[in-house]
Amino acid sequence: MKQLLTEKPRVLKMIDVEEPKIEGPRDVLVKMKAAGICGSDVHIYHGTSPVATYPRVMGHEIVGVVVETGKEVTKVKAGDPVIIDQIVACGECYPCKIGRPNICCNMKVRGVHIDGGYREYVTAGEEAMHLLPSGLAFTDAVMIEPMSIAFQSCSRAQITKEDIVFILGAGALGKSLIKAVLLTGARIIVSDVVDQRLEEAAALGVSRIINSKKEDLAAKLKEYTRWGPTVSIDAAGFPGSLPLLTDLTCNAGRVITMAFLEEPSPVQQFKITAKELDIRGSRLQNHKFEEVINAYKAGKITIEGQVSHIFPFAEAIEAFQRIDSGDPEIRKVALSFE
Repeated sequence: MKQLLTEKPRVLKMIDVEEPKIEGPRDVLVKMKAAGICGSDVHIYHGTSPVATYPRVMGHEIVGVVVETGKEVTKVKAGDPVIIDQIVACGECYPCKIGRPNICCNMKVRGVHIDGGYREYVTAGEEAMHLLPSGLAFTDAVMIEPMSIAFQSCSRAQITKEDIVFILGAGALGKSLIKAVLLTGARIIVSDVVDQRLEEAAALGVSRIINSKKEDLAAKLKEYTRWGPTVSIDAAGFPGSLPLLTDLTCNAGRVITMAFLEEPSPVQQFKITAKELDIRGSRLQNHKFEEVINAYKAGKITIEGQVSHIFPFAEAIEAFQRIDSGDPEIRKVALSFE
């Protein structure tokens, strides 16, 4: 079979390897149908990921069709369309014991610490399999994983309909967050520096939009909220974003950080203490695939239409080069194995 190997930063190779085999009684063999290219995949390719190891087969937004199952598998059967959970947890550490395997002390993430889905066949345990909704195109289904990240962030923020939620950044993550927050009934304010992104955010149903390049962000938030947002979510992830949100968020509010920045953020402890702010990290997702799938099936969220470009898997290297080109038309790229 073919697989795309990141041999080292900025060195991608399409190579031939043997197909994986069913090894355990609960293993599942999946023929890949589509895989998304995430911003974190681009960071691994560039060599800027703080957690990835090399050489590595990337790909964690991965969907396909079950080909074969181990003798004890009951969750799926041959022919089932599935999305594969990206997390492999140990089940023994403190986070696992309290129901938070997404931050397992021994966690392995497919495509980051262990090989992922940029290959024609993948094996994984049946616990990682989630049935896809009927009729959903494989290249759209890759967006279930990013949406699960947004659902996790909302869970960490404990958002209610009484909250005013400020989302910093209206890119791909920001839009997924908007869809997730809308389910809570909370008011949403979004800021970005690109008008087109803000227009798209407005079309999704946010209460207010702010172009922070053209308007005074703090003044606008005060105008729209009086005391400031009760929840602020960082979907931009730049070195100054955390101190900015500690400034803007209302007393007793929650600030959710999602970025994997290694640069120090100059946050004043005084502001956290004086306001009694909760600063909470949100990483990956904790059993959120089924929540996303059920919300989609119930018509509460949409997933389709977010992929701007589809490349055949054979042209995966060209896909990364196109992303690096800075083409403004590129938003979300999926690889198709069809």
